[in-house]
Amino acid sequence: MNIVILDGYTVNPGDLSWEMIRSAAAGKGTLDEVRMDVYDRTAPDQIVARAHEANIVLTNKTTLGPTELAQLPKLQYIGVLATGYDVVDVHAARQQGIVVTNVPSYGTDAVAQYVMALLLSWCHRIERHDDAVKRGRWTRQPDFSFWLSPQVELAGKTFGIIGFGRIGQQVSRLAHAFGMHVLVSTRRPPDVMLFPHVEAVPQEELLYRSDFVSLHCPLTADTREMVDRHFIAQMKSSAVLINTARGPLVNEPDLADALQQGRLAAALLDVLSVEPPAEEQIMLQQEKAIITPHMAWAAQNARRRLLQIAADNIQAYLVGSPIHTVG
Repeated sequence: MNIVILDGYTVNPGDLSWEMIRSAAAGKGTLDEVRMDVYDRTAPDQIVARAHEANIVLTNKTTLGPTELAQLPKLQYIGVLATGYDVVDVHAARQQGIVVTNVPSYGTDAVAQYVMALLLSWCHRIERHDDAVKRGRWTRQPDFSFWLSPQVELAGKTFGIIGFGRIGQQVSRLAHAFGMHVLVSTRRPPDVMLFPHVEAVPQEELLYRSDFVSLHCPLTADTREMVDRHFIAQMKSSAVLINTARGPLVNEPDLADALQQGRLAAALLDVLSVEPPAEEQIMLQQEKAIITPHMAWAAQNARRRLLQIAADNIQAYLVGSPIHTVG
């Protein structure tokens, strides 16, 4: 068995072990029967050379399209080390008899927690105040207390969630715990018995009522750039947009214009349309935006869970009962 991991660094920069993957591939055999090559990163022109002998390929963001797949005759299985699997042409894979799986649900708690971290960062600007204190600002104050930005209390505010999968559901629980009223817009209304703390409403109503709007929907042809001028125009000018889902859900020039013109109070983003962004990326110039480098998923426990699910996927495939297949 020959395994190639094309871009392992972000999933495991060295604080976890790949041995669970190797053990899963060994099955009832021995580890000596498994060759595993792990690459931190793989450029497009290196894919075929590195994976040419592979039976199993694991990828996170390295793209496997029809051209690459056609040159990998021994490839039987692709494991995407993420929930989104658009990096693989699943149609081309299916035509070649290649099974493709993804890793769902590994980061639910981590991402939901990060949504709240972004929100609390905006409410209190803790790092800004920490820096001011360490630069002597508090020492020079005549009073016992000061603040450099308005301090925002969340209790009583309205928190809108677009998309209500596992992450959206967990975010709803956290928002409710902070005392916020939670609105949800989703194609399938939530079970009122399971989620008595949420109110399901049409998207238009969610937008004009919410103080915070958090995106938790998948990226599809219908949702690409859904956050545009028309979408923002339905929101309060005092509202805050949060996106930890997919960068292309947002039309970034429209969002930047809204922030500059005061039609939106802030944007809290962990994802952008192109990652990493170019230096001239328009959102990087926005003072009213807090932007972090697609790290909501990256808690060590979440990444360990990701690797365990990926190993379970391989094990299930090898015994003839594949799970978490896509396409």
